[in-house]
Amino acid sequence: MGWVRRVVERAREDVDGALARDPAASTRLEVVLTSPGLHAIWAHRGLHELWKHPAGRLPARVLATVTRSVTGVEIHPAARIGRRFFIDHGMGVVIGETAEVGDDVMLYHGVTLGGRSLEHVKRHPTVGNRVTIGAGARVLGPVLVGDDVQVGANSVVVKDVPAGAVATGIPAVLRFPKRDATNQWVDPAIYI
Repeated sequence: MGWVRRVVERAREDVDGALARDPAASTRLEVVLTSPGLHAIWAHRGLHELWKHPAGRLPARVLATVTRSVTGVEIHPAARIGRRFFIDHGMGVVIGETAEVGDDVMLYHGVTLGGRSLEHVKRHPTVGNRVTIGAGARVLGPVLVGDDVQVGANSVVVKDVPAGAVATGIPAVLRFPKRDATNQWVDPAIYI
């Protein structure tokens, strides 16, 4: 029964995270019933556990394809994703096999955490904690995106991004906005 309690607690965290980050969501029930990003991450968590067993890999891939068809979000079952992860709108998000995503991360629609190599190595990004990645952004290759980073919409990140930076443009240019108690999160749109 301990694992059931953990699953319920994790699902509750996810719903709370979605409510905190989505101004259009008004109730828990609405989020649970209508958030494709939430449905995709819940499916992924189960499929990731299935993926850990050699006999479960093919079923995990097949069910991930079904999940993609239903939600518009493609997450490889091997990807490692942290707590309170939220995908706003969801459609077109792709998260590759060797991607690692930290806690309290938010992705907008059309984000790709993709690879640039066909070799069987770590070829997808590692994303830190409290990261926001804007709509249509591409983070490609085995790059490290540090904690508290913001990636602007439609940016292309192909190099490491240090903690606290704002990355915008093609290829992404790094900026380090001054943050204080009154201006903790700077909207990356001001740099576009």
